[in-house]
Amino acid sequence: MKNVLLCATSMLALLTTGNVMAQRLDKMQWFNEPLSWEIKNPKTFVMQVPAKTDYWRITHYGFTVDDAPFYYATYGGEFEVKVKITGVYKTTFDQMGLMLRIDHKNWIKTGVEFVDGKQNVSTVVTHNTSDWSVIELDKAPKSLWIKTVRRLDAVEVFFSYDDKEYKMIRTCYLEDNCPVQVGLMGASPDGDGFEAVFEDFEVKQLPDLRRLEWAKE
Repeated sequence: MKNVLLCATSMLALLTTGNVMAQRLDKMQWFNEPLSWEIKNPKTFVMQVPAKTDYWRITHYGFTVDDAPFYYATYGGEFEVKVKITGVYKTTFDQMGLMLRIDHKNWIKTGVEFVDGKQNVSTVVTHNTSDWSVIELDKAPKSLWIKTVRRLDAVEVFFSYDDKEYKMIRTCYLEDNCPVQVGLMGASPDGDGFEAVFEDFEVKQLPDLRRLEWAKE
């Protein structure tokens, strides 16, 4: 019941604020705004990720943190989102990428995470408690493309070296029929921060599968 009320409240906010159309970088919102960030052009966004910031809930470490920068717009229904990311990673656990967030207990973050001097494609899925899946990259690319697709109650996570061939690395649960905050995040849990560059952020609304099945019948 609590999640139903939350979704209803979020939908009301969505309808009244009009953020569903806020894909333009200059129309998005901050959660934990950093001291330094810049929209360099309509397709390029740069932020200085602050030191000692992260998103995590409970599992393994026993602590909860919710203080890293997240620049987002709110979307309902089903969608595909992708972005090109380039980070000046310096310290283990420096990370950047996409975040999909319903609230502080229900969210997904995915992108590159720097661990022991190597780049990894990382996904953290949180429903009250966090889990972490990670794939070490066989090379350290200058940039990487991250894509997620939300369909019904599932989110698929992909990465690509060239924005042409994508590899799926994760399918996970995210409550459907509920607006989602979608955007760009960075964190530096153990480091002094780093520069994160996001390019070609794109959200594409997808036709609702349930409605399409209903229409066929």
